[in-house]
Amino acid sequence: MVEAVQGAGVVVTGAGGGIGAALARRFAAEGARVVVNDLDAERAKAVAEEIGGIAVPGDASAIVGEASEALGGTVDVYCANAGVAFEGGETGEAFDERPWALSWDVNVMAHVRAAHELLPGWLERGSGRFVSTVSAAGLLTMIGAAPYSVTKHGAYAFAEWLSLTYRHRGLKVHAICPQGVRTDMLAATGSAGDLVLQPTAIAPAEVADALFKGIEEDRFLILPHPEVAGYYQARAAHPDRWLTNMNHLQQKWEASR
Repeated sequence: MVEAVQGAGVVVTGAGGGIGAALARRFAAEGARVVVNDLDAERAKAVAEEIGGIAVPGDASAIVGEASEALGGTVDVYCANAGVAFEGGETGEAFDERPWALSWDVNVMAHVRAAHELLPGWLERGSGRFVSTVSAAGLLTMIGAAPYSVTKHGAYAFAEWLSLTYRHRGLKVHAICPQGVRTDMLAATGSAGDLVLQPTAIAPAEVADALFKGIEEDRFLILPHPEVAGYYQARAAHPDRWLTNMNHLQQKWEASR
């Protein structure tokens, strides 16, 4: 058992399935009191009933107050897990403003809004934990998914900013950056996901395992696929070589369509 989460009040957004449900199950198994949030009320209720948690359905950007009340007034851990992804990549699809707007709102601004509500209480008592489900796309990129890649970069940058700004005041921040995970969102990536992500896709429970190992080791960056560290280093050290290699992958994808 991880002492840091025993008895903690935990909120997991987008927890009706996939990574969110796996996180909710793991926190509950570790002795936390868990609020399960999802836009789909029935899915949220099903997971909450399974783990002995509390269902608080609705928009992830607007449930902090209700979730806090359900936990007796205190949120100790907030998992900003809800996210959206769209299949696309052709010129028209990549520049359609509707998926851009929704991606910014869910993948970035929901994190910002939650932190804005939670920080005053966390800073006053000198403790709090913010878990951001980002993606390896937030460290690297993803072919055929401009809104997802760019907004996940934003989510990662916001998590970094939270950590560097408030770690001396007791805030713990973790950024989870997996590659492919066998969820509905992976299916939404279409043929690009089939090419890049499916071959090494892992189960959602493995993401939860990686997070809890990171909590125990007090690490900011959580890599359920350890090889991502090498890709990230290569991208920073040799950006043109990395971009050329990614362009080769783009061409392979285009040829397969």
